[in-house]
Parts: sequence; C-alpha cells; structure tokens
Amino acid sequence: MNRLAVTADRSRTPITHARPGRLGARAGHEPAGAATVRRAAAPARRLADGGPLVLRWVLIGVALVFLALFLVVPLAAVFTEALSKGVRFYFESLLEPDARSAIVLTLTVAAIAVPLNLVFGLAASWAIAKFEFRGRALLTTLIDLPFSVSPVISGVIYVLLFGAQGWLGPWLERHGVQIVFAVPGIVLATLFVTFPFVARELIPLMQAQGKEQEEAARVLGASGWQIWRRVTLPNVKWGLLYGVILCNARAMGEFGAVSVVSGHIRGLTDTMPLHVEILYNDYNFAAAFAVASLLALIALATLVAKFVAERRMAAAGTHRTHE
Repeated sequence: MNRLAVTADRSRTPITHARPGRLGARAGHEPAGAATVRRAAAPARRLADGGPLVLRWVLIGVALVFLALFLVVPLAAVFTEALSKGVRFYFESLLEPDARSAIVLTLTVAAIAVPLNLVFGLAASWAIAKFEFRGRALLTTLIDLPFSVSPVISGVIYVLLFGAQGWLGPWLERHGVQIVFAVPGIVLATLFVTFPFVARELIPLMQAQGKEQEEAARVLGASGWQIWRRVTLPNVKWGLLYGVILCNARAMGEFGAVSVVSGHIRGLTDTMPLHVEILYNDYNFAAAFAVASLLALIALATLVAKFVAERRMAAAGTHRTHE
C-alpha cells in the first residue's frame, strides 16, 4: 500500500525538463556563459556612461590646454600689447582720425550688409524649405558658393567687373560712378562673403519643422503674410538671430575680399582689419594691437550672443518636443 501511494504521488508530480541556464537562473545561480557576456559588455557600458574617470579627465585636460594655447594666450597677448604704452595711449589710438574713420566704415558696411543678408536669407530659406520649384537645387548650390571660393578671388572678380580696366569700368567712369576703391565695392565684397550665413542657419531649421503648421493656418483662412508673421517667423526667430550674429561677425572681420577692392586709402576705404595691417606694417605695434583689441572685444561679445542664441534654440526645440 505504501509503495502504491509513493508511485501515485510521483505520477502527480510534473517533471520539468528545463535547460541548465534557465534552471540555474530560477535557482538564483548565474547561467553558464552569462559572466563572459557581462564582462564583455562592461567596457561598452563604461564608454556609454562617459568612460573611465581617468580618460575623462585626460580629455578635459587636453581640451583646456588647447583652448589656453590657441584662445586665451593670444587674447591676453593682444590686450597686453594694446595697453603696453598705457591707457591714455590706448584711447588715443582708437580716437585718432584714421582709426575713427576705420571704425565708422566697418560699422557702416556691417549695417548695410547684415540687413540685406537678413532679407535674402529669410526669402531664400523660406522658398527652399517650404516650396518645390524648378531650380531649387541650383539655388541651394549658389548659396554655398562663397564657402568654396576664396575671399581674395571674389575681390578680384569685382575688380575685373567694376575696375577701370574691367568690363563695366569704362561705362561707370563715363557716368561718374565709382565702385572699386570706394565704399560700394567694400559693401559688395562683404555681401558676397557673408550672404550664406543667415540662409544656411534657417534652411535646415525650416525643413525640420515641416509644413504642417503653415498648411493648417492656410486651411483656417490665414493669409500669406499672417502665416509668415505669426507661424513661420516665431518658429525660427532664434535661428535667425544666430545667423545674424555670425553674419555680423564675418562682416566686421572680413579682410581678404575687402583688401582687394578697397585700395587701402587711409581715412577713406580702410576698415578696422585693414587699419590694423597698416599700423603693424608701420611698426606702430601698440596702436595696431589697440584697434585689434576692439575687434577682439566685438568677437567676445559675438560669442556671448551666440551662446545665448544656442541656449534659446535648444530650449525652444525641447519645448516643441514635449508638446
């Protein structure tokens, strides 16, 4: 009787044919081979988490040394040389007539070129990102042209077009119009080297946003101007500011193209970068570094504005993602 009961109990007990790995895992033991996989994945996890502490500090140290050598030390040298003869000489160098003329001309050229590039960048980016038309790829290629052409070459092209011996030079001379070796030539050269910046910042931004909001506004009865003012422009305002900042920085610091078309006429066609070169060639180093320090201050202000615009763009993108 006892033997029959034991046999009956064994027949009711299910027999589980489990694989060793699964059985070991259920029993709380690590499956065979899991330790090897875990050890192999550990370096990948460490890299994904930011790498080992020593490697991180080495990379940070290399970056700081690079910034110190190529950014902080040159900036410190510029301001040290600019103030080498005292604060009074520093301000006298900036208030000297030729220096004032160079500063005013630089600001004037930037005040003309940046708004024109702003209008062109808005129109070109809106057309490329929101519409399909013949010649769209060609327009995109032409926008990138100044990035592939040397600024000196672009200045030479303007001389060949508008110079006294150029294609249009004799006609312009007969009508009393001077472009090369005058302010109009400097403005044209600056426009050429700076016009991609606004458009190149806005095109990918508008393409990423798509056309859904504009199409919805159109369905609701909004006009083209209302769509542009209330839908498109608010969505790209920080990208637009970012492009304008870069465009303004390049306009004020351009040397190659402006050097070719300006003629280096002191007090008339010298911008700040050209005036720095003239002072340096005259061995007036303290005055040259004084004007250069003003350009450096403009560059630092540009970096701060660029940083703020990037933060605003990132915050706006995060807000749209949450929505």
